[in-house]
Amino acid sequence: MVAAKDRWRVAAAQYPIDQLADWAAYEAKLARWVEEAAGAGAALLVFPEYGAMELASLDPATMGDLQGSIATVSALLPRVDALHMALAARFGVHILAASAPRCDGDGKVRNAARLFAPGGKVGVQDKLVMTRFEREQWMIAGGQCLTLFETALGRIAVLICYDSEFPLLARAAVEAGAEVLLVPSCTDSLHGYWRVRIGAQARALEGQCFAVQSPTVGEALWSPAVDINRGAAGIYGPPDRGMPEDGVIAVGMEGIGQWVYGEIDLASIADLRADGGVLNRRDWADQPGAAPLPRLDTVSLL
Repeated sequence: MVAAKDRWRVAAAQYPIDQLADWAAYEAKLARWVEEAAGAGAALLVFPEYGAMELASLDPATMGDLQGSIATVSALLPRVDALHMALAARFGVHILAASAPRCDGDGKVRNAARLFAPGGKVGVQDKLVMTRFEREQWMIAGGQCLTLFETALGRIAVLICYDSEFPLLARAAVEAGAEVLLVPSCTDSLHGYWRVRIGAQARALEGQCFAVQSPTVGEALWSPAVDINRGAAGIYGPPDRGMPEDGVIAVGMEGIGQWVYGEIDLASIADLRADGGVLNRRDWADQPGAAPLPRLDTVSLL
């Protein structure tokens, strides 16, 4: 692997769900958001879970129907991904695109996040553990495997929303070498937001790594999928030497559409893993009954 940059800036979106007039409106919105973050010096841009559901508004005939919305957004994914690939190349940034429902050949729908590198490569992470809403109303199926992405910025894994609340997933990524965990989220209450945020901060503590949360925000009452969105973006690290005492590197104002920026210092993570005040990453195996870890694949985006 090419040596990663030790220090770089990440941008986490507090992304509002808009009712779009047409494709051009979406294209302009996304380009504006990417240009703003790139102009602020961000090397990695993180968009939220189900942020792509705003694309359902492009079909007024089905946007008020849950299954119709899923079908509309899934059908647009090739076009959406081509746009993200072009923007990543144009601005020289990595982009975690807002996750979207993807209709697969086996007849199942999965919640897919895609990580775009500026050189044109793309990796996909499906959500693994479904919430009740996804299981019982959306009929979304879980993915099969966690992925570690080898990038020019370091080793990155993606835990989509609810996945961040399950320690063994993050632990598998950390043992494989992950230094940064991306946590795109979509929650309709502050209870949900805090569950995901607490999960992200706990995973940063346990893995002695960074965790970056990006939520949807605002109201989209036309949508049966993402009608209410609560949350704040945040960048978190382990609360230890050289980090903020509470581990909060940056956090946004809840409910406001904005970018939240933070510095990722991979050298500081290496130092803490080697000689921190505590060594959570090393000492994981000392827990009575420490469980076997899930399967993990590695994908190079270099």
